[in-house]
Amino acid sequence: VVLYFWADWSPECKQMSAVVDLLAAENKEICFFKIEAEAVEGVPDLYPIDSVPACVLLKKNASKPLEVIIGANPPKLVAALKKHKSLSSEAAPSTEKAPSLKDLNARLAKLVRAAPVMLFMKGSPENARCKFSKQIVQLLKEQKVVYSYFDILTDDQVRQGLKNFSNWKTYPQLYIEGKLIGGLDIVKAHIEEDEFRDMLPKESTKEALEDKLKFLINKSKVMLFMKGEPDAPRCGFSRKIVDLLNETGVKYSTFDILTDQEVRQGLKKYSNWPTYPQLYVGGRLVGGLDVVTEMKEDGELMEALNV
Repeated sequence: VVLYFWADWSPECKQMSAVVDLLAAENKEICFFKIEAEAVEGVPDLYPIDSVPACVLLKKNASKPLEVIIGANPPKLVAALKKHKSLSSEAAPSTEKAPSLKDLNARLAKLVRAAPVMLFMKGSPENARCKFSKQIVQLLKEQKVVYSYFDILTDDQVRQGLKNFSNWKTYPQLYIEGKLIGGLDIVKAHIEEDEFRDMLPKESTKEALEDKLKFLINKSKVMLFMKGEPDAPRCGFSRKIVDLLNETGVKYSTFDILTDQEVRQGLKKYSNWPTYPQLYVGGRLVGGLDVVTEMKEDGELMEALNV
């Protein structure tokens, strides 16, 4: 199994996507899954991925990667496929065991609490893969609920395990603060009885999230939203923008969007800027790495930082 993580803003991903399509056509015995990294919460964080494009090679029904390839490196991916196909054909029948029930339940317990409001669905909110998931996404939108989600089609262990963990055999499933609320019909009933909004944590309404984002954006005159911390960036783009800012000598504050999924998703919509890092000055969005790099090259960065 190959999980290919991509983002539409990355030029390298355009090249790598074509390669992955070609390899998928030539290797019918291997399952290839394309996953938009910024759109699917939880899945990329399960693997050591800090930038895109990235390919994760897995044995079927296994969660531990055989190999992880970061960056647009077609030769390395081709070599990895050949190596693991060869090992698979020569190996004796696999004795690898599925995760223990204890380990699986520990993972599921962490996932259902990944955000105050957590939806397990088929597909993503932008591309629901079944009518029930599509309907519950619409209901949450109408209720102005801020939530994170997990696409159960990307992980069969979660898909099957959560049914037993929650004693709920169908999808979608909605959790609030780690507690199962139910599926589409249950959520509908709570809304019709005017009970649903009372069940939501205060920070999970759109209005509350916007107040939180405004506070964070204005927390410092120069504010950087990034993956990781300045001394330990978690992606190449964040590392580069930190280097640029450090070169200016300007004091700035940061927020690690990996620590708060609501901020991570909410700020993209609030600022109408779909990627990270994001730089703000005086509460106003300057842009991401490309914009900051261009401003530095044009000699405009110091002025933009009000220096």
